[in-house]
Amino acid sequence: MVTVKLNDFNLEQIADSGQCFRMNKISDNEYFLIAFGKCLKISALSKDEFAFDCSKKDFDTIWKDYFDLDTDYSLYKNSVDKNDIFLQEAIKYGYGIRILRQELWETTISFIISQRKSIPAIKSAIESLSASFGSPIYYKDEVFYAFPTPKQLAISSLEELSKHGLGYRDKYIHQLSNNVSSGEFDLDKAKNLNYDDAFKFLTSIYGIGTKIANCIALFSLHKIEAFPIDVWIKRILEDEYNNNFDISRYDGYAGILQQYMFYYARSREYSKIQKNK
Repeated sequence: MVTVKLNDFNLEQIADSGQCFRMNKISDNEYFLIAFGKCLKISALSKDEFAFDCSKKDFDTIWKDYFDLDTDYSLYKNSVDKNDIFLQEAIKYGYGIRILRQELWETTISFIISQRKSIPAIKSAIESLSASFGSPIYYKDEVFYAFPTPKQLAISSLEELSKHGLGYRDKYIHQLSNNVSSGEFDLDKAKNLNYDDAFKFLTSIYGIGTKIANCIALFSLHKIEAFPIDVWIKRILEDEYNNNFDISRYDGYAGILQQYMFYYARSREYSKIQKNK
């Protein structure tokens, strides 16, 4: 068990920010996460104190980096235009969001699945794939399943994949799994590219367009200049900024602000404000 004090860190906000799909609430102050072939339970002991149910070694070598804990997010927050009322409110509302550094393969497949799907449906499809093709993980007398590797997915037929709620996305996943597994395509090449080149590389993959490439770049490669635009962000840019949001003002880290926008846009609080306008 590792207990740490953290600023700008909130389990609920991170779990519900749309970045990851295998971090789930198990009680009022506890969340359970499966990533990198490991299980992790995190407990909020207070607003700024958290207990990670893992070894010190795993905390230092996996989870500290995964949650981007060495980054001071106040620097980004303090740079925001004081006159931008919406963004200031979004930052206050989602103060504890951090940009995760997730495994590239899992993030790529997860966001291919995410196209035109609700978050519950995405989670369901990912759990179904993991239970059917992933390796078992034993945690406190229970069995969970790691996200399947390219080889584990490549052995399945397109027909088998279609049984897991993937819809039209099954063919994208089938082809990419086979190409990566055979060595024909090296997905890890993206890790060594700058944002522009990584974006071009990712959009060259069958089934990956602009939004998905930006999600992968932001939530796995940690290209925090990536700015994914989905229906929520598009609505915000139209309603709050009349399509004149100056992304260049936040050059190099606009993706962090995008997450505050996205999380706040989906909240009940923002819905109430919109109704009262």
